[in-house]
Amino acid sequence: MNTMPSRIAAMFYACLCAASCLFPLPPACAAEADGELMIHNFDPATGKRIIPNERCLTCHGDEKETTDVRDDGTTVNIFVHREQIEASVHGELRCNSCHTTISRVPHREAPEVIVGCVECHRSTWEKHKNDPSGAHERLKVVIEQIDSFMGSVHAQPSKLDESRTNATCYDCHDAHNVGKLGTQQREENRLKNPELCGRCHEKQLNEYRTSDHGKAVLEKKDSKAAVCSDCHTTHAITSPEGDAAKKAITRNCGDCHEDAQRTYFASYHGQVHRLGYTNTAKCHDCHGGHEIKGKDDPTSEIHANNRLENCRNCHTDANENFLSFWPHGDADDAENYPALWAAKVFMQALIYGVIAFFWVHVLLWLYREVMDRIQGKGFIEDRDRPDIVYFRRFPVVWRWIHGLFALATMTLILTGTTLLFSHTAWAKAVVDFLGGPQVEGLVHRTAAVLWLSIFVAHLVIALTNIWRKRKTFEWFGGTSMLPNWKDWDDLRGMFKWFLGRGPRPEFCHWTYWQKFDYWAPFWGTAVIGSSGIILFAPEATAAILPGWVFNIATLVHAEEALLAAIFLNSVHFFNVHFRPERFPMSTTIFTGVIPIEEFKHDHRLEYERLVAAGELEKHLVKRPSRRVDLASSFITSVLIMAGLALLTLVLIGLTTMPD
Repeated sequence: MNTMPSRIAAMFYACLCAASCLFPLPPACAAEADGELMIHNFDPATGKRIIPNERCLTCHGDEKETTDVRDDGTTVNIFVHREQIEASVHGELRCNSCHTTISRVPHREAPEVIVGCVECHRSTWEKHKNDPSGAHERLKVVIEQIDSFMGSVHAQPSKLDESRTNATCYDCHDAHNVGKLGTQQREENRLKNPELCGRCHEKQLNEYRTSDHGKAVLEKKDSKAAVCSDCHTTHAITSPEGDAAKKAITRNCGDCHEDAQRTYFASYHGQVHRLGYTNTAKCHDCHGGHEIKGKDDPTSEIHANNRLENCRNCHTDANENFLSFWPHGDADDAENYPALWAAKVFMQALIYGVIAFFWVHVLLWLYREVMDRIQGKGFIEDRDRPDIVYFRRFPVVWRWIHGLFALATMTLILTGTTLLFSHTAWAKAVVDFLGGPQVEGLVHRTAAVLWLSIFVAHLVIALTNIWRKRKTFEWFGGTSMLPNWKDWDDLRGMFKWFLGRGPRPEFCHWTYWQKFDYWAPFWGTAVIGSSGIILFAPEATAAILPGWVFNIATLVHAEEALLAAIFLNSVHFFNVHFRPERFPMSTTIFTGVIPIEEFKHDHRLEYERLVAAGELEKHLVKRPSRRVDLASSFITSVLIMAGLALLTLVLIGLTTMPD
């Protein structure tokens, strides 16, 4: 027996069937009736209601109804471009895959828009990260960007509303129009980048509009010109006052301005920056941040009328001579910087010439001594019967001068090459260990003052000794350090000996290579010392010299230091310590004495002169004590190991120099 409710239901169903025949359903609704877009279906994996995109776009894809008014009177944009979302990276997703709070359509009331971009991307990556096809490889980049975002200022709570972050994914990304790499969508979004950032950073946007970058992007629609994210990065955005942001901005400038970045890193400012410190001038310190303009624009910070004031931000006492400094002077550009180019050509010719000549000298010498050893020739120390009589070669004062000079020189090489090779990990480690570039600079300048003081002291002592012996001193004699024609003859004789075409020359008190070792520091002191003084006090230097002198001084200071570092720690070490007759080292410079038989072999003419004059006995002493011998061996070993370590670091720096 039929009840009243069942009869009413049957009547309602009959009316619905009749209506469906008279008024056919629209395609979307018909599809629902066919079971293709049934919104009462549920996803078995998540348990959430399946709402087809077509159902959502029935309202949100209507170009005639792009806005809606909420109960509180707020007008909201509800329109979504069907073509854009289908062409985006999210085109294959359902709308409520992101809008997880939407459980039914139509909405009973205005829904709260909550989108969990981070969790969705992370869970999707966890699901597909082991997929061998690599179809989701791009998602790995997204995860890395999410991690960067989490440490950025945008992910921090807003000071105005701590329940919200400063910015979240959909504040910057148009979620319905996230284009794939290389698509028109990406280019369009890039052009919108400044306006998008300007929603929150209005002041910076207004400044950017007036810049060369801003005019190119906003007026000329040039998508290759710099936008906000090019300088500030896309996701790892930190406070522009922090070191991380300053380093990132300077690095990112080089993405477009490669030559400018290369020449910047060749300068003192850039070398310190590349070490990881930001206390020197960076790109935006000179060119400005958001109002970057060309040098011909009167409002530009690098315009001739504004540049001096710009320099005075760091160099308080800078005068007009600073204006002739070449901030991006390129030593490889002979047309625009001929003086700098000429200085580099000269210094490199000097370096290659000296090193090539003496390395050939070393190799030939090594070959000849090894061959003589095999044949039982040359000086061979009798270990079973060591000499008990020694010849005093150096007084105490020269031993101290040599030791202090060696320490100062090695300190200068270490602290100086950290700047020159700031691209290396070892340079960064050394500067960090010292406590930063300011401390490193203080150590370098202190060692330089000590180095010059020792040199001057040695010169005073040498001239005093000559003055005392002025009646008997022979300026070009065997005991003089001044080069003479015999040195030239000895040099030719050594090469004949190297090649087996003659005997080894006989030497007097000083050999030609010892004289070279002595006079080279005079040239080095003149070049390194004068250029170092120029760089030591730039404001004082600029009071009397033009600013371009700083560019020349920086180049020759570094090049001459390289020559000294390589020569001393390779050629000098071989001549004194590593040739077979001396290996593994000679301690004469610290004991002050040399075995008499060794002295006879190395300085036979001096030995014969002293014997003939009856003066040999004045210079003979006993063998050094065991304590002195051990101490000298220890000091010599430490200095040799330090020198070889420095040589290794320098060679690593040279062979890894960026183009």
